[in-house]
Amino acid sequence: MSSTVASTSAETEPERVAHRDGNVLRWLGGHVGSAVGDNVYFLALSWAAVQAGTPAQAGLVTAASALPRALLMLGGGVVADRYGPRRVVLASTGARTALVLTAAVLLLATGPGLWGLGIVAVLFGVVDAVFLPAAGALPALLAGRDQLARVQAMRGLGTRLANVLGGPIGGLGVALGGTGGAFGLAALLMGASLITLSAVRVRVPAHDAPARRGVLAELRDGLRHIGRDPVLRVLVLSIALNDLGFVGPMNLGLTLLAQERGWGSAGMGLVLAGFGAGAGSASVLLAWRGRVPHAGRVMAASTVAGALAVAALARVPSAAGAAGAALVVGLLAGLSGALAAALVQSNAGAAYVGRVTSVSTLVGYGVAPLTFPLVGWSVARWEAGPVFAVCAGVSALGGVVALVVPALRRAELPR
Repeated sequence: MSSTVASTSAETEPERVAHRDGNVLRWLGGHVGSAVGDNVYFLALSWAAVQAGTPAQAGLVTAASALPRALLMLGGGVVADRYGPRRVVLASTGARTALVLTAAVLLLATGPGLWGLGIVAVLFGVVDAVFLPAAGALPALLAGRDQLARVQAMRGLGTRLANVLGGPIGGLGVALGGTGGAFGLAALLMGASLITLSAVRVRVPAHDAPARRGVLAELRDGLRHIGRDPVLRVLVLSIALNDLGFVGPMNLGLTLLAQERGWGSAGMGLVLAGFGAGAGSASVLLAWRGRVPHAGRVMAASTVAGALAVAALARVPSAAGAAGAALVVGLLAGLSGALAAALVQSNAGAAYVGRVTSVSTLVGYGVAPLTFPLVGWSVARWEAGPVFAVCAGVSALGGVVALVVPALRRAELPR
């Protein structure tokens, strides 16, 4: 269950601040490369699907990854704990690279077809179900426990950077090489991240490894572990409610809002830039600060405030005003998200970090994207304002739960 193969324990080395640690910086470079590759892949997939079918068919293809990801992610957490997050990240990154490269070759040879693209999307979702829990658990093994918030902030900053770079790089790949070339570029980026991540060392956690049992038995053990821990059981519920209310309006909902208000693609880009700037600022601040006192209380309060800002965003008439509101949303969401992830990993325990991470990210990565059709139908029926308000209420409930339960409200990050 530990990541002893091809890794070196860093416990004998002097502690270093995460953003000055070469090992953490290598991981960050691999994370950014992988995330940019993901963005290029999804852009290429959606572009190829639109070329090959109707908008409705393209929507089905692009959503095809979500279902296997949702169904299998908890099992992916078991795999991460059983074989170690580092080993699983490397193996699944290799599988993702091979899958996307195969798609590139097929597209160059035969042209896009909906069935082929759908199969690629489903298989990518299956591999993602293993990759995501391991990738989420890996930061806990890179630095000391007192650096968890800083590492999570660096991860958030890297993700925002990848989101900014992924679109233009993917568009350039489509322009120069077509969809096949864009898939090939995504595979190249993922392969480069695999090389970088293979040079990352992890700390070997000290824990008694329980006897290996069946996947379902280990999964039940992980769920019982969450249920027994007074912080984790409330924290996982809080994260799930926040993600369930946040993901729909801040993804598909923003596109529909821009369309409803007539902001156009330029206005939409401005709003997204505002959100990215806010989230990036929160990550930079937390990476510099390192530790936030009263982490549970700050996480809960920023979740509630962020939800209120989401509701306000849909009431702002101008694109510029919406960009300002989105900046506030990004700032608060970036802060609450990084603190929540750090609290998860500081309370999970070394033997359970993969399973706890899979449960805490299940809604955001697996379940919430399945609500997009409902969000779209609701906006078409009632317009964006009421839909954003209802979703914000669900998201705010996650923060309220954290505030009213003393164990989570008083939770602190390790010093």
